[in-house]
Amino acid sequence: MSSDQEIISSIALTRLNYFSLAGLLQLYRRLGSAEEVIAHRKDIRDILPDAQPRLIEALENIDEPLKRAEVEYAWDQQHGVHVLCLNDPDYPQRLKEVDDAPLVLFYKGNADLNQRHIIDIVGTRRCTTYGQDIIRHFIKELKAYCPEVLIVSGLAYGVDICAHRNALADGFPTVGVLAHGLDDLYPAAHRETAREMIDHGGLLTEFLTQTRAEKVNFIRRNRIVAGMSDATILVESAAKGGGLITTGMAQDYGREVFAFPGPVINAPYSEGCNNLIRDSGAGLITSAEDFVRTMGWQEDSILYEAKRKGIERQLFVDLSPDEEQIVNALKKQDNLQINKIAIHTAIPIGRLTALLFQLEMKGVVKAMAGGVYHLLS
Repeated sequence: MSSDQEIISSIALTRLNYFSLAGLLQLYRRLGSAEEVIAHRKDIRDILPDAQPRLIEALENIDEPLKRAEVEYAWDQQHGVHVLCLNDPDYPQRLKEVDDAPLVLFYKGNADLNQRHIIDIVGTRRCTTYGQDIIRHFIKELKAYCPEVLIVSGLAYGVDICAHRNALADGFPTVGVLAHGLDDLYPAAHRETAREMIDHGGLLTEFLTQTRAEKVNFIRRNRIVAGMSDATILVESAAKGGGLITTGMAQDYGREVFAFPGPVINAPYSEGCNNLIRDSGAGLITSAEDFVRTMGWQEDSILYEAKRKGIERQLFVDLSPDEEQIVNALKKQDNLQINKIAIHTAIPIGRLTALLFQLEMKGVVKAMAGGVYHLLS
């Protein structure tokens, strides 16, 4: 967890995002923390020679953003909001990899943002009966094939809210990424679903309180949806739309993109999907089985079936003392990066890398995005 001052410093820097998010990220990654960025605000050119003049000026006048950040952090503490700085272990590690990752996220919920598998389901706000049926059948079928999935969307009308509600109905954790602060909810009609999601998933945003849901914020929101996921699934989309923006971002991030074809060739709310498939911008899927097979997640269905039948998987046979030490560390705290495992086990990184590879070959652990290792159980 970050210190209070690091959190306040990170929030203050987010007030400068519109000047140069890329520049701020470069500074942050070079200096290692928001506190260090602010500490070096007088000599930014020495660290980042091509820093924009507006960014330098903004950093020199950081006092007011710091005061605003203190107020924001006090509100977060009062309302049970977790503030996740870029270097926090709970920050979505997949998102951390992208070039325009937010410096800080505000999160209210209980879902693991570094879940073993994460997908986002996006599409038109005018979801048809065909699209609703696709989402319902896909999520229900996914539960049998791959039960350990976090489902992400944007809590908007249409495909988004349909995905969230079906995820809840079938026992999946689901996170809504918002285009405004956590002091409000847009659209208000989804408030009841949002409350349920806080207990079975969560609400996530990069925006401070008192931020209105403006058009540009929805586009910025989409990069978080795409960036924190392993795969983006487009259900229905007209020739232009927010879902296509999200799939484009996912492609830029090197993530998998899939689309469902329309019910007929000229279906207006499947034109975007059909075009994307035609242009090889997305893999065609018609079922959860298609999706799971293409992603290589079949092992999850095998494990699920074994558990359902009461068969205990024998994971920890023929393990060396060092391998058992790694397994015990992951039993205490799963989904650890290799440097964290090294701290818990006192095994040198070089040897630890070889041991983790052996455990992968034995089917005991699985390497995840961001250098995180997950204990298979």
